[in-house]
Amino acid sequence: MSSAIFPVNRIRNMGIAAHIDAGKTTITERILYLTGRIHRIGEVHDGQAVMDWMEQEKERGITITSAATFCEWKKHEINIIDTPGHVDFTVEVQRCLRVLDGLVMVFCGVGGVEPQSETVWHHAQSYKVPTIAFVNKMDRIGASMDSVVEQIEERCGIVPVALQMPIGSESNFSGVVDLILMKALLWGENVEDMKEENIPSELLEEAELRRSKLIELVAENDDEVMEAYLEEREITEDELKKAIKRATLAGRIMPVLCGSALKNKGIQPLLDAVVWYLPSPKEAPPIEGVVPKSEKREKRPPDPKGPPTALAFKVSMLSGHKLVYFRIYSGVFKEGMRLLNTTCDRKEKLGTLLRMHSNRQERVDALGPGEIAATTSLRWTKTGDTLCDPSKPIVLEGMEFPEPVISVAVEPRSQSEGDSLEAALAMLAEEDPTFSFERDEETGQIIVSGMGELHLEVLFERLRRDVNLEFTVGQPQVVRKETITRPVEVEELVDRVLGDEDEQLLLFGGVSLRLEPLERDAGVEIGWEGDIPEGVDEGRHANLLNVIRKAIEDGLTAGVVEGYPVTDLRVLVTGYTYEHGKTTEQAIAMAASLALKKGLEKGESVLLEPIMEVEVIVPSEHLGDVTGDLGSRRARIEGITDKGSVQVVKAYVPLRMMFGYTTTLRSLTKGRGSHSMQLHRFDAF
Repeated sequence: MSSAIFPVNRIRNMGIAAHIDAGKTTITERILYLTGRIHRIGEVHDGQAVMDWMEQEKERGITITSAATFCEWKKHEINIIDTPGHVDFTVEVQRCLRVLDGLVMVFCGVGGVEPQSETVWHHAQSYKVPTIAFVNKMDRIGASMDSVVEQIEERCGIVPVALQMPIGSESNFSGVVDLILMKALLWGENVEDMKEENIPSELLEEAELRRSKLIELVAENDDEVMEAYLEEREITEDELKKAIKRATLAGRIMPVLCGSALKNKGIQPLLDAVVWYLPSPKEAPPIEGVVPKSEKREKRPPDPKGPPTALAFKVSMLSGHKLVYFRIYSGVFKEGMRLLNTTCDRKEKLGTLLRMHSNRQERVDALGPGEIAATTSLRWTKTGDTLCDPSKPIVLEGMEFPEPVISVAVEPRSQSEGDSLEAALAMLAEEDPTFSFERDEETGQIIVSGMGELHLEVLFERLRRDVNLEFTVGQPQVVRKETITRPVEVEELVDRVLGDEDEQLLLFGGVSLRLEPLERDAGVEIGWEGDIPEGVDEGRHANLLNVIRKAIEDGLTAGVVEGYPVTDLRVLVTGYTYEHGKTTEQAIAMAASLALKKGLEKGESVLLEPIMEVEVIVPSEHLGDVTGDLGSRRARIEGITDKGSVQVVKAYVPLRMMFGYTTTLRSLTKGRGSHSMQLHRFDAF
């Protein structure tokens, strides 16, 4: 067992993220090989990649769950999280971005900025994660670094700064010109075979032009380089690197590199860029949270002597054992120390302290700020919870996750296995915040919900393999919502006598509401807009408003069209009827519920369904068949982009029309077409 208190300024916490099949895991394998963490490169297509350890990942050739590892490069420790690229597993990317200091976005040299890449980028922006880009697959037919750079600027809304120029193209891609060093970097067959040479004479003029462009872009985004540029003073290599780092950390630019991970080209400069341009925990903004009870905000810098503070960002159930991953922001965490989970106000004891290398574990006795750790001993802790010193409590900002969009009914093979199935589903729900289940009281069926067909399919496979459960799965059903289409004002008065003459219950109270539709994805707003009735003091008023709010919240869980949750709605309480000694909370709650139902009916409620943003890559000769099929699925085609031998179709399609689309597309294009989709929004379509 070892202690690993690494100097904070020499730690890099980075994620690798991209659209599915852009090459994230292939890049990670090369990094681990170059840094000595593994001694044989595993390939994704052979099912031998270290980071894709789940059986489903090996079989499908995709990353399903984020995997953490660590390595050293030029006296720096790099913690790496390899994330999934499929939209069904976006939650894995989101929770990792929450604890990362930097990100490497991988773009396919042919596909460019694809839908999931764009989604991940916007998530990274929301967490203010500095990002560098790596344009992969430069050896492929149709690959173009310049085209990808243009797409980054257009779709991501940031200034991309190319730090390299490719040498050769497609099958002749052999290396890059480093525009900062002004040297040619060339590779042989092996990833470690990198040679640094003078730039070939036929490329020198173009390289100088591109370097001038690089300096101009950096100068526009950094005052120190701008000053030197205006003075026409030569800018040194060190000055340029520092300026690129400042602008990257400020979120003004995205440095762009290129290579071909599968052909072992471009990995060393990428590692150098991680060290040079991504922040250490010390250079990232200190984590900020709220001190319980006082509600004061407090910052916790990455100081080993500071109060222990960490955020749990992932729960994994390995062989039925709960493994909690957490990021340490302050202080030193040691085996056996007592912690407070301030999110749920529970005491925890830190047991075995682990560093993860994919699904393998290395035990350590202590870890300091900036580190990614794991433990099996935290009983109460869930994703997004704060762990800290009980004497110095703080609550860090938690995490929000997208709602499930698809549901299926699951029935156990026998009644005796029902409890086992529910227990296993509860285990999966604790691990995955985007998966949920409930028992339908009317049918007795277990209804499970997730982010897509693949998401649920993978979870069901795990139940069958890991827990040895057999069950039947019904047809997928789309998760829907409801909303009103016009504003209305309603009121309801309850004046009833319940019970017989000997034991009567008088119910008297009234509530008036105004309901207004909101724009899509706005959620629900509940507020007060009225005068306090005469004779009601402030305390009583506040209590009655809470009763009304609770009744409205309960009523919004089931709309009037088909009983789906109501969203995109503002409910304003404009008044209530109150008579001293006569009005009861029960009557007020009943009046609020009845008024809400009346308002939803008068507001002409409609169903909202998940609308997916679909991108289909199709050979040109099959374009007509594919667009015709999309039309039959009620697709709204937004555009078709010509990319040489293939066409890229972008469309919005109701999710319920996309079930089984993979098989249809394969048939229409003779196996050559591919597609991806992600949730656009809930809408009437």
